[in-house]
Amino acid sequence: MSSPVSEAEMSAVKTSSNGVWQGDDPLHFAFPLLILQALLILVLSRFLAFLLRPLRQPKVIAEIVAGILLGPSALGRNAAYLHALFPPWSTPVLESVASLGLLFFLFLVGLELDLRSVRRSGRRAFAIAAAGISLPFACGVGVAFVLRSAVPGADQAGYAPFLVFMGVALSITAFPVMARILAELKLLTTPIGETALAAAAFNDVAAWVLLALAVAISGSGSGSGSGGDHHRSPIVSLWVLLCGAAFVAAWMVVVKPAMAWVARRADAAGDGGGGEAWVAVTLAGVLASGFATDVIGIHAIFGAFVFGLTVPKEGGFAGRVTARVEDLVSELLLPLYFASSGLKTDVATIRGGEAWAMLALVIATACAGKIAGTFGVAMACGMGAREAIVLGVVMNTKGLVELIVLNIGRERKVPTLLRTNTFFFSLSS
Repeated sequence: MSSPVSEAEMSAVKTSSNGVWQGDDPLHFAFPLLILQALLILVLSRFLAFLLRPLRQPKVIAEIVAGILLGPSALGRNAAYLHALFPPWSTPVLESVASLGLLFFLFLVGLELDLRSVRRSGRRAFAIAAAGISLPFACGVGVAFVLRSAVPGADQAGYAPFLVFMGVALSITAFPVMARILAELKLLTTPIGETALAAAAFNDVAAWVLLALAVAISGSGSGSGSGGDHHRSPIVSLWVLLCGAAFVAAWMVVVKPAMAWVARRADAAGDGGGGEAWVAVTLAGVLASGFATDVIGIHAIFGAFVFGLTVPKEGGFAGRVTARVEDLVSELLLPLYFASSGLKTDVATIRGGEAWAMLALVIATACAGKIAGTFGVAMACGMGAREAIVLGVVMNTKGLVELIVLNIGRERKVPTLLRTNTFFFSLSS
């Protein structure tokens, strides 16, 4: 993992160089280094996707593996290479650009998802989400007891924060990764895909509320002053939940009719009659929605997804927006996002038989809890055994949301979480 970057280091970073003929090294400037990083990630991830194609693996796996190979687990073991191509100060730049791609990808997922199909599976999806987060959360708490006694340094963390962070990390479904896999496998609009997306949406909201609770009970690891006192209050999780519900209600009641009006105007104008201005308005709405949920304390991707749901599916407007955004997001920006997960992973931090045994325990517990909980409720809701097991495997998708939880856990003095689980989440994505 790269070392934290100070504010002074970031303020010293310049955007563009004057070129080698004027004595500048482009690798010391943000924009040319970002171009080179993107080029390396795209070339390697596409090459790995070609190699994995016979195994029918989605491209997201190749992108995460590419990040692992480029990061400290493989090529990054050479300190000179890592310092030259992926210095710590470049990480916020790369992740910001990549996160913008994720924001618009979740907007496209919401744009494609028909709320009527979610309503058809809403009750079943809610039950599946409840089981899919409660059972692995309980299993995660159980594993935390084992890790606390077996892993050196685990007892340095507070008991309650350690248990909650472990439960949250093992119970989350990675909504963006799952949506990407469903889209690539052409399952997004199938009954299983619709149920999985609806359940994952419920799961995602619950996950951010649980994360807010975990942060609240762990105290203000880096905050100070009155702000720290605010973050220590458990009431913050209730505010996150209430504000998130208010956001969804406001967007469905106010923004959805407004977007229906925008779509009608855009369809009437057509491509050559100013319709592109309404596309620009829509893209601005994505950014505004993401900012709103980030202010609330829920990840910005949730706001983008909800905004996508407000765009009407009838007419040609949704198709025109998708055509303008999809290729740039899917082929350029998303690979950067998922590769950044691999870049954060260092396999070498897991040493010795006991550490690998603990890793196996975490993997088995997370998979068994999520799959078993989903399978049981899906069967109880009338799904066939084959569909129920497929849904359980899909809901077991892990990704960068879990890494966010683990990084926050490390900041809150729960370092063992990151050391034990980072490699697992990259593998299980």
